[in-house]
Amino acid sequence: MSAVIAITNQKGGVGKTTTSCALLAGLRQMGSRVLGVDLDPQGSLGFCLGLDIDNCATVYDVMKGAKSIKEVILPSECGDILPSNILLSGAELEFNRPGREFLLKSALEEVRDDYDYIIVDTPPALNVLTVNAYVVADGLVIPMAPEILSLLGVSQIRETIDTVRRCYNSRLKVLGILLNKYNQRFTLNREVLDMAGQIAAQLDTKVFEAKVRTSVSVAEAPAHGESVLTYAPSSKPAEDFRTLIGEIIREFGPSF
Repeated sequence: MSAVIAITNQKGGVGKTTTSCALLAGLRQMGSRVLGVDLDPQGSLGFCLGLDIDNCATVYDVMKGAKSIKEVILPSECGDILPSNILLSGAELEFNRPGREFLLKSALEEVRDDYDYIIVDTPPALNVLTVNAYVVADGLVIPMAPEILSLLGVSQIRETIDTVRRCYNSRLKVLGILLNKYNQRFTLNREVLDMAGQIAAQLDTKVFEAKVRTSVSVAEAPAHGESVLTYAPSSKPAEDFRTLIGEIIREFGPSF
């Protein structure tokens, strides 16, 4: 049975897809069987890993029951991918039948034994897609940029997490808050780190020891259809993401 990790923050531009790609690449390099699930209608995860997301079946087809998940999963250099595209943007209105919160969980049941880790990249919103990710997830990683508005997005996630725990998934755990684009020389970055620690305490979690430093390689990697770990393996962000992966693996322990 695989461990399912959702990468989430309702604020955009905080590095959710970059983090998802890095976890997939790093875990695969360690020999794990990995699946990336793109729940963002922008399709960034598949696009960043070089897939032609506009001319393939997607998670939308799976969730509406038009195709089986094994028909839709595609291979990439960083592991298997269940892609997404703009068609998924109608999910809030289209997926309106009872039990819609369990669509992704039901779909993944067919393949959970085929993987060690499933990484779910969520949209920058708290909607039915995000809830689907929380319902199936064992753990959440919350990336944030060292900015006040990004911090606000993290604090607003708590109500959704509490609702999902109460109604759908009592085992859901927040693995930690991840600071992206971090530069400890900046006063604001250090101040946000302190505030992130306070929010982490409210979520009964922590701020990861790993802080992902800024580098142009993070922006360049998607243009080459790669994760920063494969595009620039010696870069500071790649080093930071490897540290993060070590922390996450220790969280799950031998039960997975």
